[in-house]
Amino acid sequence: MIETGGEPLLVGITPPRRSTDPAQAAEIAGRTLERLAAVDIDGLILYDIDDESDRNPEQRPFPYLPTMDPASFHDTHLTGWDRSVIVYRCVGKYPETDLAEWLRSVDTDRVLSVFVGASSGDKPVHTHLGQAHALRREIRGDLALGAVSITERYTRRGDEHLRMLDKQQRGVAFFISQVVYDVGATKSMLSDYFYACRERGVAPRPVILTLSVCGSVKTLEFLQWLGVDVPRWLENTLRHTEDPLNESYDQCVSNARELIAFCRRLGLPFGFNVESVSRRKVEIEASVALAAEIRTLLS
Repeated sequence: MIETGGEPLLVGITPPRRSTDPAQAAEIAGRTLERLAAVDIDGLILYDIDDESDRNPEQRPFPYLPTMDPASFHDTHLTGWDRSVIVYRCVGKYPETDLAEWLRSVDTDRVLSVFVGASSGDKPVHTHLGQAHALRREIRGDLALGAVSITERYTRRGDEHLRMLDKQQRGVAFFISQVVYDVGATKSMLSDYFYACRERGVAPRPVILTLSVCGSVKTLEFLQWLGVDVPRWLENTLRHTEDPLNESYDQCVSNARELIAFCRRLGLPFGFNVESVSRRKVEIEASVALAAEIRTLLS
């Protein structure tokens, strides 16, 4: 699914709340698959949500509510999905024994994964990121593993491309970006990564670029709380327009076009992930429409 030379299209979803009963979870999964049936996507991303209030002390615009384990949601409620799935694992939430059990049982022909560490160095965890990687090497070395790339970290520290290179040298097979709204900075990061790979004589790994619609000021504030840099001109537009969803949708399409042209010209393997950070139906449906439009751009 994620191969050099390909341009995969993925949709990212968050599992239902942990308090959701099995019948409701099955209904949610059914609606999700129904929405996606008309869109030719290559795979799903299932997020693992953790409380990140230690990373950002500001009030969280949407309250943190624990969600179902994405691996369990996939195994139990998404049996009708016959394409690949990338399962995120916030490894600090899980004891080593639980992670080891999952690694032994995972179907590596269908499932890939992204391991995510603690949101801050002070946060108490069951399993550290390095321990999780060691477990994967010991138990399921054939599990394709991805990592997160963050434009904002590149903007502030200037070394994200080097972090990416270091991660791929440790076995990472692909990258998935944080939500992209600052296209110029993202292009700079991708360019630095591409040429750093060239200097070291290694092939760059595919970078899956994440886009997300923004249908309200509250969603905008949540994106910013998550650490996404939204250019000031666009923030002003979204705060003052009567239709922020349509404005953000059009901007996402424009960003996709620009990133497609740039990555193809550079020769960097890439793809897209489309998500909604809001659970509002209108924003979820807009994200599915965005995925369908990006499919036409990739054709």
